[in-house]
Amino acid sequence: MNILALDLGTSSVRGLVLDPDARPLPGALARRRVQLLVGDDGTGTLDGPRYLACLIECLDELAAGGHLRDVSLVATSAQWHSVVPVGADGAPLGPVLTWLDTRPEALPGAVGPVDPDEYHRRTGAWWHRCYWSLRLPWLREHTGGRVAHFLGLPEYVLGELLDSAPMSMSQASGTGLLDLRTMDWDPEACALSGSRPDDLPELAPVSWRGRLRPAYARRWPQLGDVPWAGPVGDGAAANVGSGCVGPDRAAVTVGTSAAVRLMQHVPVGAALPPLPEELWRYRVDHEHVVTGAAYSSGGNLFAWAKRELRLPEGAELDAALARLPAAGRLPVNVRFGGDRPPGLVPAGSGELRGLSFGTSAVDILAALMRGLCDLVAENLAVLESTVDKPVDVVLGGGAVTASRWWRSAFAAVLAPRPVWHRSNPEIGASGAALVASGRIGDATRLADISRTDESASPS
Repeated sequence: MNILALDLGTSSVRGLVLDPDARPLPGALARRRVQLLVGDDGTGTLDGPRYLACLIECLDELAAGGHLRDVSLVATSAQWHSVVPVGADGAPLGPVLTWLDTRPEALPGAVGPVDPDEYHRRTGAWWHRCYWSLRLPWLREHTGGRVAHFLGLPEYVLGELLDSAPMSMSQASGTGLLDLRTMDWDPEACALSGSRPDDLPELAPVSWRGRLRPAYARRWPQLGDVPWAGPVGDGAAANVGSGCVGPDRAAVTVGTSAAVRLMQHVPVGAALPPLPEELWRYRVDHEHVVTGAAYSSGGNLFAWAKRELRLPEGAELDAALARLPAAGRLPVNVRFGGDRPPGLVPAGSGELRGLSFGTSAVDILAALMRGLCDLVAENLAVLESTVDKPVDVVLGGGAVTASRWWRSAFAAVLAPRPVWHRSNPEIGASGAALVASGRIGDATRLADISRTDESASPS
């Protein structure tokens, strides 16, 4: 049974075919870059119809290459926190707000939760611009009151392709409106968002499977009778794909953005573990939660530096990084895109200090990369407090896979913890496939991780 895995990311849309053990098949990958509109005012949006067109192009390419013939299941990893307002005809009334958009703010006179700590415990979220509790009132104000209801990006995209596209528990938890224990919309969170259940997506039951609409079944006949599983939040999928599915192993993922997360088994109705005030918590599925911290900077830091600082390429850059002295770190703030929750630092808060005429572009890149390592180390210590013991760490994601130096920097900052690396850059797709096929328990065995060399200094 091959699995078609879709990755609905922030910088690209990907479709790839995996074998039954969720390993990518050679050559069975289609990718389209998407244009993320960012601005100094905190804008971070995507064009929904164009995003859908990119996904369709990926599926067309895979079909033309004969890669869809033996597919028996479709799984999806999708970004958390996105939202798009739609009208009565189902058409978007504006762009998709991504996790990167920091513009939403409380309307005049709005007040937050009655008991913020209890609200955080129930929903795993805060009354914060990243979540629908603040985003939906703000969007209503900015769309002239014409909103019929709200969707996340995966519900919009899959709703165009499938006979139905209810919101998975994983995606619903990323809205900040879900009670993580009862797995239903939280009444207080909905009230803060000014929404009734009819304004929100239908919640998918545990056994939900979708099918292609007739027009798309004719377009891709190999997928005509294939079931589609509910989307998994990208962070949760990355943990599973990294083999980090229990309290002994944390995932540090660096893709476009970055995060550190720990996964635990908490079925519906079970008491939720303690949640430190600095950390969020979302659902992987009906049986598991993931707890952690996320950052607006990750591989986008490297991409920015490469573009603006005219860095050398490939082996030349690796050699230049390896020559840097151990001392001489530049003070840095890597919050170029602002804070992820619960922080409130706005976009445009990045800083570099201590520059001299001897500072090179490679020095600046190294400072940025180390700065992210330091943020991760701080939050990992808080995360470990929830399980009362040190944990192993698995590095994953395209950005750290592409940079041996960055992996060594993480290993040095996170020492003495054992630090491992999952070299597969498609950990989100692999993780979503394991969730969809009911094989989370096999994730550790299938992860194929290797030990990061801790003996070598990142300098």
